[in-house]
Amino acid sequence: LEEKENLETFMQKVYALLPEMLSYLIENFDEAYKNAVPQSGAAEYLEMPDKSMYTIYPDTEYEKAELVLRAFYGYDCYYNDGNNEYMLIRAKALKKAPTFRCPKPRKLYYNAYNRAAGGKALKQSLSAAFGEQPPGACRAAREETMRKSGILMPVASLPGPYGIGSLGKPAFVFIDFLKKAGQKVWQMLPLSPTGFGDSPYQSCSAFAGNPYFIDLDILRKKGLLKKGEYGAKECCTNEGAVDYAALYHSRYGILRKAFARFSTWYPDDYYRFCYEQGWWLEDYALYMTAKGLYEGKSYLEWPEPVRSHTPEAIRQLYAEHEAEIHFWKFCQYEFSLQWTALKAYAGENGIEIMGDIPIYVAADSADVWAAPELFLLDACGAPKEVAGCPPDAFSDAGQLWGNPLYDWAHHEKTGFAWWVRRIRYALNFYDILRIDHFRGFDTYYAIPYGAKTAQTGEWRSGPGMKLFRAVKQALGDVPIVAEDLGELFPSVYELLAESGFPGMKVLQFAFGPGDSEYLPHNHPVHCVVYTGTHDNTTAAAWYRTAAPAQRKKAAAYLGLNREEGFAAGLVRGALASPGELCIIPLADYLALGAEARINTPSTLGGSNWVWRALPGQLCAANAKKIAALAVLYGRA
Repeated sequence: LEEKENLETFMQKVYALLPEMLSYLIENFDEAYKNAVPQSGAAEYLEMPDKSMYTIYPDTEYEKAELVLRAFYGYDCYYNDGNNEYMLIRAKALKKAPTFRCPKPRKLYYNAYNRAAGGKALKQSLSAAFGEQPPGACRAAREETMRKSGILMPVASLPGPYGIGSLGKPAFVFIDFLKKAGQKVWQMLPLSPTGFGDSPYQSCSAFAGNPYFIDLDILRKKGLLKKGEYGAKECCTNEGAVDYAALYHSRYGILRKAFARFSTWYPDDYYRFCYEQGWWLEDYALYMTAKGLYEGKSYLEWPEPVRSHTPEAIRQLYAEHEAEIHFWKFCQYEFSLQWTALKAYAGENGIEIMGDIPIYVAADSADVWAAPELFLLDACGAPKEVAGCPPDAFSDAGQLWGNPLYDWAHHEKTGFAWWVRRIRYALNFYDILRIDHFRGFDTYYAIPYGAKTAQTGEWRSGPGMKLFRAVKQALGDVPIVAEDLGELFPSVYELLAESGFPGMKVLQFAFGPGDSEYLPHNHPVHCVVYTGTHDNTTAAAWYRTAAPAQRKKAAAYLGLNREEGFAAGLVRGALASPGELCIIPLADYLALGAEARINTPSTLGGSNWVWRALPGQLCAANAKKIAALAVLYGRA
């Protein structure tokens, strides 16, 4: 619909086409209302030109019907409960499945972000959207499994001119590439700021976005930067790799120039953002301010009043460093605006975003500093024990992560409120949530603080289904993918089965002795299949370096040959799996070698987290090849 077409005209068309849907929709509204998700981050939707098209007071039956109709088609539907508390209804919040046989239209209503995102407003009549099916012809649809495929690609790895991928043109171009390639899912790594070892899994905040991902060209178009104030030379020493040191020394200076112009007059929307996100944003901005004030030292080395997060110390920080605190809030505000536009563009093009939630937070983080009661810490605030895992398929020596462990007894007393809030917040960002190290909710590995290796740890019991029952009670059915790799006890399999979440099957683990659960013929339908994850080497490098017996078994099982390419054969094997979703790292589609490996567990520095694709690799020819495979294996 065009922007000038108002909601009344839009609804007249709906009602003319779908009169027999009304009673069904109205009957479902009460159940949808009960399963709605409270929202504190609806501000970006409220700034649309026609607010009534995005938020409604469901007073009339027609408005209730419209709300549920949109939810059925997968759109995020906000409504105001009359007390200025915005709620969100998602399709998965409805216990009853839709009974409509109508194909999903590309777009049901105009999205004001089309222009900001560089897309085009879609003009499509509802009759065209629903095809030739006459009104009243809706019938109960049999449940079918939809096979889909997607690509694993970190935002940092996107090609672009300024040293690291961004939420601007590089990300929009990649969404276009995914659509041309017949893909349905973009899996990312955590969007949080990188921490120790440049890892996104060691972030200073479980909720903040990485300021490096803020697109500088978008800031320039908003008048916050000038052309001569930034360029590739400051932070891009190699277009195929991220130089985090160069970024650290240059990017924040550029963002501070943008903030200097922004801060001459804070817009109302900025204050609204700070108010609605204050439950995490306030402590994050204070933490980052103190971090800079004390020369980047761990919060355990800060002066006592600040280290203990006392009210007086917080007031003093504000009194003396208010502008710096607002700088860090500004970075998150701009990140949020750019992410919202990108997410809208992905949805318009039929691309779901799979985000990644690390199970743990970093020891030196705003989360631990501001809420030490959530973690097992000693009287000085240091961890009693730290997280990791014993030797497994990823590492013969195990992995020493160093994250503080949760005080699960405290979390249970609060009804797992922090975890519920964390997952609710993530649902504002992603369509699908991959939870890292899922087995840690069943049993987790505890390593003495100060240990040099992970070999001295021991297993402890986690919260199990108590946590996920609390999440379901608060949020309904949540689209979670469980990263269930590593050493698994029978109780982990039981937890996965009871949760109903799909697990992961990695083809690189399939070719050891025996009838491995990772061999495609053993894959259940309800799983996500990979050639490898961000912690694996690439498919091509794996085949070159695997044990001879594994190579022989893989070649026999998959019919690998030089003419096709060994990486291509592994990709083919993953796509042919019964698993309903298949995710392939971009580097495997491109048959790249070990230079494109994203991370090697239990190692620091070197080539970890730095790989970037080159612009020419996201070409139409590669998209066409990937699309042909998606069609061939029923995943288009």
